[in-house]
Amino acid sequence: MSAPHLLDHTQSQLLVIDVQEKLLPTIHAVDAMIARANLVVAAARELQVPITLSEQYPKGLGPTQEALRVACGNTAPVFAKTAFSCLRDEALHAYLASHATRKQLVIVGMEAHVCVLQTALDARAAGYDVFVAGDAVSSRSAADAEAARHRMAHAGVTMISAEMAFFEWLERAGTPAFKALAPLLK
Repeated sequence: MSAPHLLDHTQSQLLVIDVQEKLLPTIHAVDAMIARANLVVAAARELQVPITLSEQYPKGLGPTQEALRVACGNTAPVFAKTAFSCLRDEALHAYLASHATRKQLVIVGMEAHVCVLQTALDARAAGYDVFVAGDAVSSRSAADAEAARHRMAHAGVTMISAEMAFFEWLERAGTPAFKALAPLLK
């Protein structure tokens, strides 16, 4: 299975994995990671790419960071889970699968070497074209995040940057969507 060469916003869905309040102080370069995740979220919202959020054991780790949750919008569902892979949670897996025409799964979040990695590998095995925004994922340690990026790429996950997702979804300058989103790049 090979991923298409470019993202298409009409075939994509965005999964925001476990960007939770209680984990944030422990995450390497967390502010930069969240800023890049927010860029992808803004483009997804503008272009009507479905957004889904997961929260790993929210009773213990807290909810999704408030500003990111607000950025995702009121219609983005949040799934509580205990499985590390989002695809090993029945309800979350079924929800992602319900977007049958959207087989490009773009992933941002944490922790890169646990929930992001396991979700990406399971999604690939389930037939998704998986794109992980490498600058919009992180872990407690930079080494773990880098090892996860390397392993995912080696396993056929397409590693991209937040700006790659942003510009590939937009396709061209001069559109209303481009004009609305361009100020985010300054």
